[in-house]
Amino acid sequence: MTGPVAPDQGVPSSSGKPNGRAPVSGASRSGSGARSADLPHGNAVPGGTDEVPLLNIANILTVLRIALVPVFLAALFVGDGHDATWRLTATVVFAVAAITDRIDGQVARKYGLVTDFGKMADPIADKALIGAALVGLSMLGDLSWWVTVIIGVREIGITAVRFAVIRHGVIPAGRGGKVKTLVQTFAIGVYLCPLPTAVDPVAMGLMALAVLLTVYTGIDYVVQAVRLRRGVSAS
Repeated sequence: MTGPVAPDQGVPSSSGKPNGRAPVSGASRSGSGARSADLPHGNAVPGGTDEVPLLNIANILTVLRIALVPVFLAALFVGDGHDATWRLTATVVFAVAAITDRIDGQVARKYGLVTDFGKMADPIADKALIGAALVGLSMLGDLSWWVTVIIGVREIGITAVRFAVIRHGVIPAGRGGKVKTLVQTFAIGVYLCPLPTAVDPVAMGLMALAVLLTVYTGIDYVVQAVRLRRGVSAS
């Protein structure tokens, strides 16, 4: 069975043969629109922001990650903060929130759900989760405050830079930033989880690497922001 045809298709011409020419009319354009509607969110393409709805699964996961921050803190500070069961619970909540960071970015790129909101909210959600964990661990005496201060100042500073250059353009998280976040996440996870003291050197090594990556990527981001502003000023 063939599908419906446009009004001018299949009409015999003066020679008695069907006119095979496609009609140049609104029907053709509407057909094109119908095909584009079959794509994820209309004519959206992976990595684009045209006609992408703000309320999509990628952004929902990002907001969920932010919502899990107070849940994580509540579990971390139950009792004296060192109860093995609640520390394990806090670790699981932290891990779930961290996994959403991996998923929402992949979903956004694969299905063309990248939005400016997502580009801004995703790193903010990461900073809220990482910052809450670092401050919590320092308050409990499990992590030196100087580590929390260095990472915290970098993250707050970069967030301020993001907002300062947002009118010129959005700088998405780069590969170095993603590696930094991954190392931070693993290091914090090791500190959170009630593991034997024999694992302490591993945790300290991971955290030292996280601090180095934090400082390096922070400097790199500032350089990108300066180039962006100069490029806009020169144009």
